[in-house]
Amino acid sequence: MSFITYGTTTIHYYHHKQARKDIKISVDLVNGVEVYTPEKIDEDKLAEIIKKKASWITNKLQELDEVQTSVQPIEFISGEKLPYLGRHYRLKVYKEAIPNASFKFKQGRFIATIPRNWSQEQVHQKLEEKLIAWYRQHGLNKIIERASIYQSMLGVEPRSLQLKAQHKRWGTCTPNGDIYLNWRIVMAPIRVIDYVIVHELAHLIIPKHNDEFWRMVGMTLLHYKEAKEWLRVHGVELHSIGYYVNPAPFHLIQ
Repeated sequence: MSFITYGTTTIHYYHHKQARKDIKISVDLVNGVEVYTPEKIDEDKLAEIIKKKASWITNKLQELDEVQTSVQPIEFISGEKLPYLGRHYRLKVYKEAIPNASFKFKQGRFIATIPRNWSQEQVHQKLEEKLIAWYRQHGLNKIIERASIYQSMLGVEPRSLQLKAQHKRWGTCTPNGDIYLNWRIVMAPIRVIDYVIVHELAHLIIPKHNDEFWRMVGMTLLHYKEAKEWLRVHGVELHSIGYYVNPAPFHLIQ
């Protein structure tokens, strides 16, 4: 790990040399400050570049200090509450003499039926798999429903809209017009889901995060700043599901 001194502050960072032409600085919850550079770069020159960005880096680090970083994985026992669309629904687990588990949502609660002889480890693994599958199936229907509203407002239509296990982002818009959303977003409130959808749909028109892009997002979704802030502060909590399946952190939407 390398470091620079900025006033009375020491900024530690990981330096990754890659086959690239530009320099990228990333700040996230787990990895801290990471700097990606071309393979051949003068270290003194790099230090000067980082010092010029030091104010931005320290601000990002301070913002992340406000974020709840401890994630308590769901245990999949009766009485627990599972999140969906910003609300929490109780889970009821029944143990019966059956060979396989079943999982459904009925009358305002999640219901799981499991074999009596399963260990808690088996219960956790299988019910988590079934819950994630449920999120991806039912969540996609809700995503498509919400996206259709904003597609009409913006006059765009993605080539495809899918929920995926994205490691680093809440949403991605490809150059080909495909939009991929992190499946975990279906646990968030509708206003937050709308923000992620609008963010990616706007990229079909304006690829970069420039002033024009943010004006478009703001005109389409007046509360987008509040939704963006919710993601910054609470986004990591959505890793309570699938924590062991895919525990990697993500970059917040910029």
